[in-house]
Amino acid sequence: MKSARRRSREFTVQALYQWQLAGQDLDDIEKQYVAMEGFEKADAKLFSLLVSGVIKHQDPLREKLTPFLDRPWDEVSPIERAVLLIAAHELISMTDTPYRVVINEAIELAKSFGGTDGHKYVNGVLDQLATQVRAEEIAFQGGTPATPPKPRAAKNVPTVVTKVRRVTKTTEKP
Repeated sequence: MKSARRRSREFTVQALYQWQLAGQDLDDIEKQYVAMEGFEKADAKLFSLLVSGVIKHQDPLREKLTPFLDRPWDEVSPIERAVLLIAAHELISMTDTPYRVVINEAIELAKSFGGTDGHKYVNGVLDQLATQVRAEEIAFQGGTPATPPKPRAAKNVPTVVTKVRRVTKTTEKP
């Protein structure tokens, strides 16, 4: 079962895809999606926050993402652009959602709606963005988005070194 938040993100990807291709007005898009079948199972507030936030802040979001892209923005597929914009908005403006959740959700959206390896591209870009905009959260958790946290060594504990001597025992055969 999909959570209401996952459904909201799915509707948001579709709405932003439509917005990119058709250039529809924000109010028209929201009205259309709120009336769609299945929308009642989505988190309407999150959908509204994501769609309006991305559309209103598209230029600053794109500027934050651009240094981590390997191609011009216009050459990124519309689905991947939508997913990247949603995740960038969440990473920057909605800090109550852990960065790992934001990245994981974006990967799942890219798998569902995007091209074959689009999720890998989305993951790589968002890992880099997260290290920039969520540095404190990442440091607090002791890792980076791409690598899991390492166990921390105890402070002021002496290291004990032991030597092992190997002894081989031979037995006589009767």
